[in-house]
Amino acid sequence: MKRQKFLKSLTGLGLLATISHHAISKTWLRITGQSKSKIIRNNKGNILNVIGDIQTHKLVGSETNNQIVEWVDDVEPGVGIPPHTHTKEDEIFRVIKGQIEIMINGKTSILEAGDMAYAPKNIAHAWKVVGTEKAKMVTSALPAGIEFMFKELADLPSGPPDFKNVSEICGRHGITFIT
Repeated sequence: MKRQKFLKSLTGLGLLATISHHAISKTWLRITGQSKSKIIRNNKGNILNVIGDIQTHKLVGSETNNQIVEWVDDVEPGVGIPPHTHTKEDEIFRVIKGQIEIMINGKTSILEAGDMAYAPKNIAHAWKVVGTEKAKMVTSALPAGIEFMFKELADLPSGPPDFKNVSEICGRHGITFIT
C-alpha cells in the first residue's frame, strides 16, 4: 500500500496526507505551546546596559514558552550584583572569560572560564568581576520573566543608580536585596 493511501485509510489521519508539513508544524506549535528552534550567533542579541552589567539577551520567554531566559554578561572588573534573593527563578552562571567571585548561600568561590554555579530561588547570592580583565558570563534564569525587570532597569537614567528606585523595580519582580 502506498504511503498516501495508507494515511488516508487511517481514521482521523486522512487530513495529514493533504496538509503541508509547515501547516502541521504551525498547528502543533499553537496547540502544544512548544517553542520554535533558534540559532543565535555570537554577535547577535538585544543589548541592555543594566546598571553597568552589559547584557546581550539571547533567548527570552516569548521565544521559549516562558521556560528560560538566557543572556551574556560582558562586564568590567569591579562590576557586580550585591547579595539578593529571587522568589520566582533559579539562575545558572557559566563563566566564559575572566574571573567571577560568586557568593551563594553564604559561601564565596572564584569561578574561572569553564566553571559554573547554580543559585536556586530563595537562596541569597551575589557576584562580582574580580581580577584585572573584563569577564564574560552566560546567565540563565528559569522560568523566564526576569527580562522584563532588566528592561525596566536599563531604561533608568544614566549615572549613579538610585538604590531605592532599583530596589522597588526589583521588588515588583520578586527580587529582594539583602542589606
